[in-house]
Parts: sequence; structure tokens; C-alpha cells
Amino acid sequence: MSGIVDMHDISRFYDMGRLQVAALRGVDVLVEEGEFVAIVGPSGSGKSTLMHIIGCLDRATGGEYLLAGTNVDELDDDQLARLRNRTIGFVFQSFNLLPRTSALDNVATPLLYQGVGRGERHTRAARALERLGLGDRLDHEPTELSGGEQQRVAVARALVTEPALILADEPTGNLDSHSGTDVMNVFRELHASGSTIVLITHDADIAAEAERQIHVRDGLIEQLPLANAAA
Repeated sequence: MSGIVDMHDISRFYDMGRLQVAALRGVDVLVEEGEFVAIVGPSGSGKSTLMHIIGCLDRATGGEYLLAGTNVDELDDDQLARLRNRTIGFVFQSFNLLPRTSALDNVATPLLYQGVGRGERHTRAARALERLGLGDRLDHEPTELSGGEQQRVAVARALVTEPALILADEPTGNLDSHSGTDVMNVFRELHASGSTIVLITHDADIAAEAERQIHVRDGLIEQLPLANAAA
């Protein structure tokens, strides 16, 4: 296995007037191909900052980050955007679907940015939706779908580019318990089929679905007692 996410001594500082706040303080993270990892921590722990850096939505202040073997620090903003769009499929808590747009076109949108032709876009988007049990919802707009269905559309959109990494930020946060279970079943199936998944959550029950957990607190990777780590 090779590292999809390989971070060494990553720090992120924010200037707040005369103060400098450390959101991350020298963390190391390694996620290997095919892993299902949960990044866990309370509000203000630094897990969201870590997620933004993993997703190339923000840059670290210090340290080294290799995404699928590419050193992101050596890329300009345009190169970073291309790497992000090619390598990562995002799933967000708020779904982030385009309104008044069919499920098919929502899922096909990332392929448009990759220059894929219309026919191929729709073929691949339909295939992704069918994989997630939404083959009869291709023409439905977000308002015509349940919360669980909207999140499955978002997962299909993340999958359609065949990314090296699926990055899910609180993917069940806006769902009822039944829909949340449904979406987590999807992630388990994706992992079983070989997808690499990093899931960010504050929910211990959701984190327990992953095969490995990384706990963040006060900008550091928290070292759990051996009894907890083995549980």
C-alpha cells in the first residue's frame, strides 16, 4: 500500500490582530491506499483545519504534505486546484447540491470541469447514481429528494471522477438517524470495494464505523491510552 495522505510536522497558524493562534501544531498523518479513517475531535480541536489542509482548501503554515505522491507545497494555486479536482471527491454536511438542477446534472458537474464531453458525463453520472440505488431519481431536483437521498447524490458526485480519496466532512450531520445509517452503509460498501475514505466527525458512534481513528485535540494528534486504542 502507498500513502494517499502523507503529512509531516504540519502546522497552521492564524493571525488574529496582534495574536497568532495555532490551529495545528506539528501533526503527522498517514492515510494509506484503501483505508477508512475517521478524524475525530470536539469543536475547536483543529480537525476542521486539518480537513481543509488534507482537501487542499487551505495551505499549511509549516511542514510537508504529499497528496497521492505530489508535494502540494510546490504547486501554485491553479496547479493545486487541478490536483484537488483530480484526486479528491468531497462530501459535505450540507450536501452542497445545485438547486433546480437534476441529480444527474449535479453528479455530472465535476466532469464538466475536467473537460469530459456531455454524453460521457451523463453516462458516468448515471452509473454512479445507479451504484448508490438512485437509478430512478436521475431527473429529480434536490427539493424532490429526501435528506438521505440528497447525501447519496453528493456521494455519487464525489465518486464520479474516480478520485484517489473521498473526503467526507460530517456527512451525517444534517440527517435523521435512519438516513445517517443509510449513508454510513454506503461508505462501508465503498470501503469494501477499495475506496480510500477520510471522514471528519465529532460523533463517536460515526467514528466507530471507520477501521482507524485519529483523535485531534488542541491542535495536536491525541495519543489514546493503549486500552482505548485497542478497543
